[in-house]
Formats: sequence, C-alpha cells, structure tokens
Amino acid sequence: MDSQTSQASQAPHSPSSPHTFQVDLRGLVDLLSHHLYSSPKVYLRELLQNAVDAITARRTTEPDAPARVRLYAEGGALRVEDTGVGLTEADVHSLLATIGRSSKRAEGLEEARSDFLGQFGIGLLACFVVAERIRVVSRSARAPGSPPVEWTASDDGSYTVRTLPDAERPEPGTTVHLVARAGAAEWLSPGRVEALARDFGSLLPYDVRVGDEAVTDLPAPWDRPYPGPAARRVALARHCHGLFGFTPLDTIELSVPLAGIRGVAYVLPSAVSPAQRAGHRVHLKGMLLTERAEQLLPDWAFFVRCVLDTDSLRPTASRESLYEDETLAAVREALGERIRAWLTGLAAGDPERLAAFLSVHHLGVKSLARHDREMLRTMLPWLPFETTDGRLSLEEFAQRHPVVHFTRTVEEYRQVAPIASAQGIGVINGGYTYDSELVEALPSVRPGTVVAELDAETVTAHLDAVDPAEELALSGFLAAARARLDPLGCDVVLRAFHPLSVPALHLDDRDARHEQARVDAEAQADDLWAGILGSLRGSAPRARLVLNHLNPLVRRISALPDPELIGTAAESLYGQALLMAQRLLRPADSALLNRAFIGLLEWATHSEDGQA
Repeated sequence: MDSQTSQASQAPHSPSSPHTFQVDLRGLVDLLSHHLYSSPKVYLRELLQNAVDAITARRTTEPDAPARVRLYAEGGALRVEDTGVGLTEADVHSLLATIGRSSKRAEGLEEARSDFLGQFGIGLLACFVVAERIRVVSRSARAPGSPPVEWTASDDGSYTVRTLPDAERPEPGTTVHLVARAGAAEWLSPGRVEALARDFGSLLPYDVRVGDEAVTDLPAPWDRPYPGPAARRVALARHCHGLFGFTPLDTIELSVPLAGIRGVAYVLPSAVSPAQRAGHRVHLKGMLLTERAEQLLPDWAFFVRCVLDTDSLRPTASRESLYEDETLAAVREALGERIRAWLTGLAAGDPERLAAFLSVHHLGVKSLARHDREMLRTMLPWLPFETTDGRLSLEEFAQRHPVVHFTRTVEEYRQVAPIASAQGIGVINGGYTYDSELVEALPSVRPGTVVAELDAETVTAHLDAVDPAEELALSGFLAAARARLDPLGCDVVLRAFHPLSVPALHLDDRDARHEQARVDAEAQADDLWAGILGSLRGSAPRARLVLNHLNPLVRRISALPDPELIGTAAESLYGQALLMAQRLLRPADSALLNRAFIGLLEWATHSEDGQA
C-alpha cells in the first residue's frame, strides 16, 4: 500500500447529504386495505372523522361557527362538504401531501387534541382504498384573506395544487370529491353511503346528512327521557334488537362519568360459551370505533353485549380497536363493577328476574363468584348445583347436610350418586365448570360449614357390612371373582346396600386411576421405562367392584359351583358397573366385555344342549 492510499484511508469521511424516504402510494394503499383496515368501508369513517375534526377545530376559536356535514353520492362519485376550519395552500402542502402528519398537531391546536377523533396522520389516504382520484377544495377560516385552494391527487402518488377564485368556495370549510376506482363503485353508491354514514355517525355531535336524510340520531337511546322504567326498557330492547339482532333479558346502565363513558349492556337471552369472546360496539366521541371490542369487559361478563360512547379510551392506529393501557384496564374494572352491582340488586329486590337470568347464565355468575367472595355470599341462595337431593343452591344443600361432600368429576358423581343417595350421603356434582372451586370456597363465606371430597373409602364405609359367617361361606366365590379381576387392577368386596336393583358398584378415585394408568404404561414400556415407572409405584388404593349381597342376581351367582363361570359372571358385573358409571372404557375393559358376553352365551347354549 503506498503512502497516498494510506493517507486517504485514514482521512475522515466527508458528511453525506441527507436523503428523504420515498413512499410508493400504491404499495401503501395495499398495506392499508389488506393489513391495517378490516374493510374498505372505513374510508367513509375517515371522511366523517376529518369533517367532524375540522368543525371541532374551527369551534375552538369560533364557538358559534356552523356545524354541518353533507354527503352526496351519485354515479360512482361522492362529495363530502363540511363547515370546518379549512386549509390554506401551505396547509395543503404540509398536511395533505405528507404521510403521517396530522392537522391535529398544527400550531395552536395541540392543546385541543383530546377533542379530535383522529390523531395518526393517515387521513385521506384511506380513501384511495375505494377511489382512484381525490379532489379537495378548501378555504381556511383562520386566514380569511386567503383564496380557496384545490388539491387533486391520484392513486399513482402524484398531486397538483392550485388556488381558485373566491366564488369557488365563498365560505370557510372543505369539500372532498371522490371518484371510484375500478370495481369499487358499489362502495360509493347512495344506499351504501347512507348505510355507512348512519352506522358510523349516528351519535356524532354535529348535523350530518346524506342528501336531505339526517344521519345523526341524538340524544343516544340511553340518554333520552322516557315516561317511565317500562317505556325505557321497551325502547332499549328495540334498540338492542336493531343493533345485535336479539331481544335482551335485561338492560344494565353503564354510566362511568369519570371515564367519560355512557352506554348500556344488554343481557343475552340464551346461553353462550365462556370461551366465546363477546363483540361490543364502542363509539369514540360519537364516531363508531368498532363493533368487535373484545377487551372492554372482564372475561366473566360474557353474557352481555355492550354499546357505549367514550371520551377517554385510546384507539389503535387503524381506529378499529382499543389500545390496551391503564385507562382501558380501569374502565374494564369500572364496567365490571356496574354489572356486579346489577346482579346484587336483582338478588336483593327482584328474585324472579334473577332466577330467569340464572336459568340461562348461571355459568357466568359462577365464574365471577370464584374470585369475588362477596358475590358468592350474595348468590349462595340462588346459584343452582346438581346434587343427590336434586337441583339445589349451596345454601339450601348446606342446611340439609352437616358435611358437604362433592366429587371433582362428573364420572365420579355418576358412580356414587344412586348409592350415596340411598345411604343418606349428600353429594354435590363438582365436575361441571367452576363448581368444585365454589364448593371448596363455601366455608370462607359460610363459617362452620364442613366440606369434604367424596372418595371410594367414604362410600364403602357407609355401606353395610355382610355378616362375617355369611362372608366366610362365600370365600370361594369371592376368591374366584378376585382372581379374574385382579389383572384389571380391581379388587372385589361384598357389601349390603340399597337400592336392591343395583348388583354391583364400581368405585375408584383419582389416585386409583393414576396408579392404573401407571401400571398400563409400565406394561407397554421397554425395560428402561418399565423400571422407571415401577419406581413410581405408589400406595394408592386400587379400584373396587362392590358386590351387593342384597341383590338376587349376585346371590344366584355366588351359589354357582363352577369357578370359571363365577369369573365370567364377575367380569360381566364389572363391565355393567363401568357402563352404569358412564366411564370411558380402556381397551382391556372392552376386551373383557366382549369375552364375558361370549362366555355367557356359550354357557347358556351349553346348558340348553345339555338339557336337550
């Protein structure tokens, strides 16, 4: 390397001149239409939003300025006129042609930004989703001496600006002209424009019309005076049916003045899954923001649909959903309190309506009561549970039984319910969603209540023991039955219990099932895993087949002389007990049922042949 080259390499780099980002407008429009906005219909919301914000801006300095927005659709074109603050030629170059800059950031308006609907600077670009050309004619109210200015833009990214004679726009304000792009004329048709304007703008604070038809419908249905509560309920039910397509069970006021929220929640007339995310309608300062606000209410309030207007919640860039922040979290909590207060009020003063509500939506209330002890205490006399005494509330069941037994699964309940009921043991089916959690929480709101999970040991202990002499006489029968069921991980015991019609009862618990699952896995594993699983062997009790000594069929089987036939009969009783408990059958259980069925058929036909 020579000295000149070395010096050049060590010389400081000269600063390069800055470059400006180049934006492909067609690419940006594709991004807006396919990724930011859910539907081309948002173009009309952007037009209404710009018009309303322009009027709001003008009224910051001219409180008595006219507040009108007019839309005219015809022949694949749309014209939108407003009496807002308007633009100068400098504003047009600075605002309309600069992506990302919003007029709400203009000098003198920063302090009033909270009154505006849009603050992201996308503005008219959304209109290119449906239009191939946009023409804006505007005259500024802040610069009365400036002439009207025209800005014309095409979807190829080019635009022109020129001033116009005063006669073109005598008064301050703005007119936007759209010409539909190929395939999008339907979005600019009169019927579609009117429907979209009503949907987006029904609660806007200014006079908005499509042609001569008024769009705004103020005050909002929940803010209107009514002759009485009944008339209000009917009117809001009609409003709900128009918005959501159902007649509500009830209506809940959702007024939160500190958060600038007014609206209603409509209670669904039919049950829905707690996992189903509810879609709520949210207006931001009168403009419809979204019909699918999922995060507006707590998860447990899935039994209502809301419509409300807010001044405080923050929209995302697309203005089609809510930004998750501390304000939204506080609003969600406040709205949840309103719904909770409504439930408490029903419990205190309108039990008939509460019963009608719970018959449909008890799952939602149970979900709330899991985390809210006061709500659980309030709902104790009302929430229904499946029990061996019928369908009862926790309060009524606890009054009847000194110990509140429950099962954690529906299968466990089905195993023991008939026998437990006959033995006078009260049992609650805790296998349904939230039920076992609520039963376990019962002592926290009802001091002195004893809650215990029901297991096989408890049930067996309540069954009558057989006379020792009789059991000894049946030792051969029991040995044959145990030998046949031992490979299935099931013991055989003899008890006397009611009802007499039940020949056998299959009892196990979670520990027994876990142990059986381990045994099954060990049998199918290789030597290494079999050793590992064997080391996990626990002392959990095995499943039990409890034979009813009072049942005539069991007595006849116990008198059979053939051990092989006793084993086949024991397998049949085992399979029948599993089916009665509605348990899922393992492959080994299915094979047993088939084997027992064939064995009994062979025995029956063999007996007939012998008699013949």
